[in-house]
Amino acid sequence: MNLQESAEMYLKTILLLEKRNRSVRAIDISREMQFSRPTVSQQIKNLVANGYLELDDTKLIFLSPKGRKIAEETYRRHNGLVDFFTWIGVSEETAFEDACRIEHYISQETFDRIREYLDNCRKIYRTKKDS
Repeated sequence: MNLQESAEMYLKTILLLEKRNRSVRAIDISREMQFSRPTVSQQIKNLVANGYLELDDTKLIFLSPKGRKIAEETYRRHNGLVDFFTWIGVSEETAFEDACRIEHYISQETFDRIREYLDNCRKIYRTKKDS
């Protein structure tokens, strides 16, 4: 399913907060994304209603299996794009910002070809370096 960019950003942010803090609350998301609590609460309700998030009795937020899959894929695309952009000489700051925008729109086919191209470039570079 193709989610809106904002939903993917929420899921990725929850994944990262989970890795950092173990538990995630709405206030954590609000602080991380610099969004108001009401905005975050509304998006959480939407993501729960669509099966991407789960809430426990204490209002801790968890990615559902469906939400986790999307969050991890978005994060993987983000890291892969940052890797590629810095490899070709883009500054880390610009690479990070550009990857944040592109990760939501790039097709799987294009991303896979970028990944393969980067892997091949690295193999060639290592071979030349070892010679």
